[in-house]
Amino acid sequence: MLSPHIEDTLSELRRRTLSSADLLANRVMLGGVSCCLLACEGLCAADTLGKLVLEPLNSLPPQKDGAALLAFLRDYRLLSADRPVIEDSSALLTLLYSGFAVLLAEGAVTALGFGIQGYAARGISEPSGELNIYGAKEGFTEPLRINMSMIRRRMKSPRLTFELHTAGTVTQTELCICWLSDRVPQELLDRIREKLDTLPLESVFSAGYVRPFLEETDTKLIHSIGTTERPDIFCAKLLEGRVGILIDGTPFALTLPQLFCETFQTLDDYNYPPAYATLLRWLKYGAGLIALLLPALYLAAALWHPALLNETLLRLLTESEANAPFSLTAELLGILFMYEIVREAGLRLPKAVGGAVGIIGGLLIGDAAVESGLISTPVLTVAALSATAGFVIPEHHAALTVVRPLMILAVAAFGMAGIAILGTMLLFHICATEIFGFPVSAPIAPLMPHRLHDLLARVGFRRLSQGNFRVEEVRR
Repeated sequence: MLSPHIEDTLSELRRRTLSSADLLANRVMLGGVSCCLLACEGLCAADTLGKLVLEPLNSLPPQKDGAALLAFLRDYRLLSADRPVIEDSSALLTLLYSGFAVLLAEGAVTALGFGIQGYAARGISEPSGELNIYGAKEGFTEPLRINMSMIRRRMKSPRLTFELHTAGTVTQTELCICWLSDRVPQELLDRIREKLDTLPLESVFSAGYVRPFLEETDTKLIHSIGTTERPDIFCAKLLEGRVGILIDGTPFALTLPQLFCETFQTLDDYNYPPAYATLLRWLKYGAGLIALLLPALYLAAALWHPALLNETLLRLLTESEANAPFSLTAELLGILFMYEIVREAGLRLPKAVGGAVGIIGGLLIGDAAVESGLISTPVLTVAALSATAGFVIPEHHAALTVVRPLMILAVAAFGMAGIAILGTMLLFHICATEIFGFPVSAPIAPLMPHRLHDLLARVGFRRLSQGNFRVEEVRR
C-alpha cells in the first residue's frame, strides 16, 4: 500500500526515479484536502487534462479526508473512462509512464489514475511493405491502443478478445494478445501466455524481439510466425483461428501459426477474378523457384552437364567465359555478394542518398564489371533474374540469401546431385518446422485435399464460403 502521507510517497518516487525531470508533481487543495496531481511531461493530453480532470476537481464539495475524497471521485465523478485504483509505487510509476495522471490525497493509502494519454504519435498511413490495389490504404501505427481500435472497428463481434501483458524488465512494453474466443483452443492460449510472461528480456522494441521466443528456436529458415502491418489481413487471420500479438511501439503485428503456403498469398488475390488470381499465384511459385534454383541450375549446366544446353547457348557461354579471370562459382557468389551489399547500402542510408547508391551500384556491377571483363554477361543476367524474382516473395528474402549460395557450392561440388541433396534437406526442414503442434507445411504435409482449392488455385468466393478454413484442422 502507499503511504498515507503525500510527502512520503513523493520521496519514494523521487528516490526510485532519481528525481527525473519529466516527473511533474503539483500540490493543490481539493475539497479541503491536501492533494498532489502527478503526471509525466509530454505523455498526457493537455486539453483533456484541463477539461476532464482539472476543471471538475476544482469544483469539488468539502470532504472529510483523503480516502473520502477518492471514494467520492470514483463514485460520483467520471473524469475519464479509465480510472484505475493504485495501491503501490511500482504500479503508480508504470501508469505515469503510460500517460496517466495520478491523484494522491493526504490520508489515503491508495491513489486514483486518469487515462488521458496524449503523447505525440505518427498518424495512420498506408503500409510501407504490403501495398495493394483494391484493399484498404491504412496500416498499423506505433501506439498500441490505436491499433486495437483499428481491429475493433473491423470486427465488432463480442467474441473478439484483447488481453494485455507486459514484457521487458526495463522498458515495461505492453503486449496485446488478440483472438476470437470461439475459434482458438485454450491450450494454445495458455502456452502463448506462458511464453510472453517468461520472456527473459530487458527491452522489447520490435516484433523481432518476441518472435524467437515463441518459435522456440533460432535455427529455422522458415518462420512459423507471420508479421503484418495491415489490420485487414490481421483480422482475416483471426477469423481463421489464429492468435495475434500487438506490440506497443511497433507497426508490425504477429500472427501465429503461419503456414508456408500463405507467404505466396496477398490480399489482392481475393479481389481479382479467380483465373487471374490463380495465374498470379503460380507466377509467385515460379518466381520462388527461379530465385532459389536459377544460379545453381546455370552452374550445373555449364560445369557438369553442358549437354543440357543447345549449341547456340553453349557457344555464347564459352565465348563469354573465355576471358573471365574467375571461375563460374566465384563469379556467381561474388555478384550475389555485391548485390546484397548494394541492397543494404540503399536500405540503410537516407532516402536522398539511397537512390544514388542504387545508380552507382548498377553502373559498377552492370556496365563497368562486364566491360572490364571481370564478370561475364550470362552470369550477370542469371544473378539479376534470380535477385529480381526474389522481390516477388519478400517474406523469404532472408532464407533465399542463405540458401542460394549453399546451392551454388553444392552444385560446384556434386553437380545436379547437389541440388537434389540440398533441395531434399530443405523440404525436410520445411516439413519439420512447426509451432505449438501446428506444421507450417499444411495442407500439403499432412495432406488435406479439401483445403487445396485455395493453394494451387484461387477458387471463387462461393466455393470458399462453403467451408471456412480453421487453422485448428491442421494441428498434429
